[in-house]
Amino acid sequence: MTESNQPGGAVFLVEDEVMIRMMVADMLEELGYRIAAEAGEINEAIRLAGSAEFDVAILDVNVNGKVISPVAEALAARNKPFIFVTGYGAQGLPEEFRDRPALQKPFQMETLAQMLVTTLKGVAV
Repeated sequence: MTESNQPGGAVFLVEDEVMIRMMVADMLEELGYRIAAEAGEINEAIRLAGSAEFDVAILDVNVNGKVISPVAEALAARNKPFIFVTGYGAQGLPEEFRDRPALQKPFQMETLAQMLVTTLKGVAV
């Protein structure tokens, strides 16, 4: 019985900075994940959070000056796991979601990989 160490799955990515979104998408693809959906603004992210099919979401905490809470709430309502990405530290996270995993910007690909594996293992049945 062998367990695959190869990660994978579909990711919903929310990031308003196009270059950062592209960089994170490249990291994810290199790690064996695919981008199921991506958004650069809150209304699109809310729409996709309710309809897109994915395994895990990566959410920038501040999207064009707006807090990500409505997107996180939509994901929580669907029982979808998510990881915050922030340049503001833990105090920058929405208060009701401070128990969720968070990556501090800037982050390395290895840190992203570890956070994804840990988050997805937490929801594995």
